[in-house]
Amino acid sequence: MLKGVLRFGVSLNSDFMAAMSKGGARALGLKMQSSMPRHHNYSSSVSCSSYTNVGRGTRTASGRSRMHCRAVLATEPVESPLRSPFTVQYTKLFINNDFVDSVSGKTFPAVDPRSEEVSVEVARADVEDVDRAVKAARKAFEEGPWPRLPGCERARILNRMADLMDEHKDELSALDTLSMGKVYDFARLAEAPLAIGLFRYYAGWCDKTHGMVLPTDGSFHAYTLHEPIGVVGSILPWNAPFYLLAMKVAPALACGNTIVLKPAQQSPLSALLIAKLAAEAGLPEGALNVVTGYGDAGMHIASHMDVDKVAFTGSTEVGREIMVGAARSNLKPVILELGGKSPFIIFEDADMDAAVEQSHQAIFYNQGQMCVAGSRTFVHESVYDKYLERAKTRAENRVVGDPFKSGVEHGPQADKAQYNKVMSYIQAGKDDGARLVTGGNRVGCKGYYIQPTIFADVQDGMKICREEIFGPVMSVIKFKTVDEVIKRSNQSEYGLGATVMTKNVDTINTVTRALKAGTVWVNAYGILTPSAPFGGYKKSGFGRENGAYALANYQQVKSVIMPIYNPAYL
Repeated sequence: MLKGVLRFGVSLNSDFMAAMSKGGARALGLKMQSSMPRHHNYSSSVSCSSYTNVGRGTRTASGRSRMHCRAVLATEPVESPLRSPFTVQYTKLFINNDFVDSVSGKTFPAVDPRSEEVSVEVARADVEDVDRAVKAARKAFEEGPWPRLPGCERARILNRMADLMDEHKDELSALDTLSMGKVYDFARLAEAPLAIGLFRYYAGWCDKTHGMVLPTDGSFHAYTLHEPIGVVGSILPWNAPFYLLAMKVAPALACGNTIVLKPAQQSPLSALLIAKLAAEAGLPEGALNVVTGYGDAGMHIASHMDVDKVAFTGSTEVGREIMVGAARSNLKPVILELGGKSPFIIFEDADMDAAVEQSHQAIFYNQGQMCVAGSRTFVHESVYDKYLERAKTRAENRVVGDPFKSGVEHGPQADKAQYNKVMSYIQAGKDDGARLVTGGNRVGCKGYYIQPTIFADVQDGMKICREEIFGPVMSVIKFKTVDEVIKRSNQSEYGLGATVMTKNVDTINTVTRALKAGTVWVNAYGILTPSAPFGGYKKSGFGRENGAYALANYQQVKSVIMPIYNPAYL
């Protein structure tokens, strides 16, 4: 039974959660060889460009393509990228509940990171297209039914959206795998259920976001109204397309707002299918519009005079530009969820099995492409060598290969730019004198695959310890005392997440309160649940998403005060 909680690298299903602690293939019910070569290369081939047909395709009653794939163990070599089990259906802009070409007719290539080849051309939005989408959203807000529907009716539509996304979760996951290399089984078994759960969670809030009656110092009646803020611009990154869309779209719609959504150019496909499903669920015209394209489209949303709010997840550098655009236009409020350099702290009394596995998933899940990745692994000096030996073994047994293949844990980086960035940081680690324990090389001759990489004896001033890499690079750092590790953890300019591994309750209480981070996990990592707020300190951004706290992002509070004549009571 799905539980609505995501642990990075671990499924929502309790059996899957238990199994994942033993590795990805076991988690999927597959048998693995007892002795495995280092960094299993299932992405390379003699001929790296051709595709093989995995099985015969059929079409369902709705005309959708499905593939009947034979069971493939991850211990078999992949000679070329597997075909996606679904075909791409939607590549145009989605405005006013209709798919339309861009005004210019321009498109941009969506590149499959497994093959480095173009998988499909997608409509490229320019300024005129963003203006069309904003106009549609504004009309839907000022004249349409969405903000005027009773909360229970908005809830019904959001729940229907969740039902349809659940029916299509395999397809949505496949689109993200094709776009940015996310491991397909992790996407459909873990991230998709959590994203769908966010829509159900906020459906429950639709008729519960209300003001209150206020006491006054005289014969007055005072109360507050919680009103939708208007047209919301949502700008997404590429690393978790489905889940991060849900984090922004679900609460904004629950509060009665209309949306112009800009997915990342690396991962535009699932957003277009979700928009189609939203219309099918009964979401009115103009309530959710999707414009695909490059960063200029996102910046035009941020600086648009008729957008009332911007919600952005991405890099700190782009977040600054979003703030500037918002300030120079109509001074619209902004919520930012930005970069991270999260500490993962392992004390001497920690359960070593759990520490090794949780820290492994903290940096290598999703190929390290997580804002909250535990990329600084602090290990107490008394268990440092023991930890390194076991972490090295776990990393070398991580299954690297085609993310569509069952049993694979580790796919390619999202695109060439990200691949090059990660490789440059690996070189920087070597140049700065960090000790390369394992990894550090490309996997295969085709695709943006990088070995899980571990550096030891990392110092605070090294580039790999200071800057966000957004890739599969673990930096292991030795520490002696509680006070020392708190100080060193907080030296980072980021403050998104942190993990503390210890059995000592006093240590837990001391460290969790001292760390400057928006989320601190204890003896676990990456647990996300719809009710728990998520956001950062310092350069990791401001504002909170998820939970009841997120509702404030999408509402205005208005005070109403009037005199009362001859009141029976006050």
